[in-house]
Amino acid sequence: MKKYLIVGLGNIGDDYKNTRHNIGFKVLDYLAEQESLTFETQKLGDIATYKLKGRTFMLLKPNTYMNLSGKAVLYWLTKENIPLENLLVITDDLNLPFGSIRLKTKGSDGGHNGLKDIQEKLNTINYNRFRFGISDAFSKGKQIDYVLGEWTEEETKHLKERLDKSVELIKSFALAGVNHTMNAFNGK
Repeated sequence: MKKYLIVGLGNIGDDYKNTRHNIGFKVLDYLAEQESLTFETQKLGDIATYKLKGRTFMLLKPNTYMNLSGKAVLYWLTKENIPLENLLVITDDLNLPFGSIRLKTKGSDGGHNGLKDIQEKLNTINYNRFRFGISDAFSKGKQIDYVLGEWTEEETKHLKERLDKSVELIKSFALAGVNHTMNAFNGK
């Protein structure tokens, strides 16, 4: 049975629940809801396990806060003996239009502190990341307020469809492979 670690980045606590920065948590919560899964608090995060067609998905929402996510990622990869190529990290991206999806097999942290910490702890930039566009519709000096702000009414209207697409991407990643998934989903 192949194992995959699917990590949604976010910050714990009700203050952050519906913020743009927490899209990683939101995607995993949505998948869990669709598949009737329950997260349990374990070491360094909340974990839910999902099985599909001979694959086991370990869904991880680190409870280390965004900027220290690498510790939880490294711990669970090691504990569950999951190969690096079976890791998928879900994060927000200011450089993509709202709701757009980009799957990459490597790259820079793009100024994202959660990705920066994962890179440092794993000692590589070669890991799969699923970037969910939150756009850059903020005025100069307001980036933090925007990222930690809640979705607009207009964004909320389109969020369910984008979450459905995100869940499809996660399943495809494990079932069809990263290259096929990039071709099928990037820019969609």
